[in-house]
Amino acid sequence: MRKGMNTLCGVVRSQMGRNPLSGEVFIFVNRPRNTIKLLHWERGGLVLYNKRLETGGFERPTYDEKQKSFQMKWSELVMMVEGLSMKNIVQRKRFDPLEGKNLKKRDAVICIP
Repeated sequence: MRKGMNTLCGVVRSQMGRNPLSGEVFIFVNRPRNTIKLLHWERGGLVLYNKRLETGGFERPTYDEKQKSFQMKWSELVMMVEGLSMKNIVQRKRFDPLEGKNLKKRDAVICIP
């Protein structure tokens, strides 16, 4: 996990075929799953978040065969970073003004080597 912002942008473009400036959050997790990096474009520039766990590990999300990636909701990403299990999640019904419309929500795309 020694890759910096520029190298991770290259991984996003070349290996994932996505644009790092799209507003999506790109998640990189090392093999032992104790370090996570989040690459995200915010207004004005790229942001790279890094978190290393002293004990324990990050949970691996479910692989989406259709999308050929690990797609996550923002709330699932927050739970992953905070160490909460994503298994057996029950999502309570909430009002979503974007539901049924073609407006872009904040998505996260994960890359696990």
